[in-house]
Amino acid sequence: MQAHPTLIENARLHDLGDGFVVRRMLPVLQARHVGPFVFYDHVGPFEFAPGKGMDVRPHPHIGLATVTWLFEGTIRHRDSLGSLADITPGAVNWMTAGSGIVHSERTPPDARRDGQRMHGIQVWVALPRGDEEVAPEFHHHDAQSLPHLQQPGAELVLIAGTAYDKASPVKVFAPMFFIEARLEAGAELVLPPEHFERGVHVVEGEAQWGDVALSATQMAVQAGESAPALRAKTACRVMLFGGAPLDGERHLWWNFVSSSSERIERAKADWAAQRFGKVLGDEREFIPLPT
Repeated sequence: MQAHPTLIENARLHDLGDGFVVRRMLPVLQARHVGPFVFYDHVGPFEFAPGKGMDVRPHPHIGLATVTWLFEGTIRHRDSLGSLADITPGAVNWMTAGSGIVHSERTPPDARRDGQRMHGIQVWVALPRGDEEVAPEFHHHDAQSLPHLQQPGAELVLIAGTAYDKASPVKVFAPMFFIEARLEAGAELVLPPEHFERGVHVVEGEAQWGDVALSATQMAVQAGESAPALRAKTACRVMLFGGAPLDGERHLWWNFVSSSSERIERAKADWAAQRFGKVLGDEREFIPLPT
């Protein structure tokens, strides 16, 4: 029997200053996680005036991978491994925190000087229990390295994982999929059947997923051996994501994710004592441990 999708109804809006809004879609009461996805932010769209920009100061992560996918704008990533990469639309920044990493995200100088429009998605993917303490890594993948797929009335980019008999070059640790799809009005798209848990986020336009109508900025989730097809009521841009069920619940506190509450406490103590590494090229600032 096919399970019906569930509409996510209580996404929270966070104003990060100057009207720069982030819409937090996961975790919520209806869905703590979808496959390995434990955190999902819709960033913007927002117009930075000349001289303004994004400044996420150095901060730590453990037990997860962070993924940035942009529709518009540029973000400069630096981390405690020495990585330096500007993420632009169509490319992937995939950072595996594992046992611990520190990174910052800022607007590059040229974009700050000129101003820019910022719009994108940031997600956290929980690592399997056996991989929570892997050595941290950072990988940047250019747009041309990702699989671009054609379906009737739809163009898809496979950002990470596997779908439609294709695999992304992005290194993942568990069965999953993360896709940007652009659908023509009236097009129908079957979601990857090999993944048990699925989510659909409509970024622009309107779509119908089973008995759930989705407008721009709305999300629905579903689990089961099969799923209803997604139908575009208008031309739309959607994000598709999910995977195998997570191997147990996770504790989320600030920027830390772990299957162990004791590990979270150790990470808190390590950050408070500044035992994590420094972000090379961005050593002067950091975000203090929340109280």
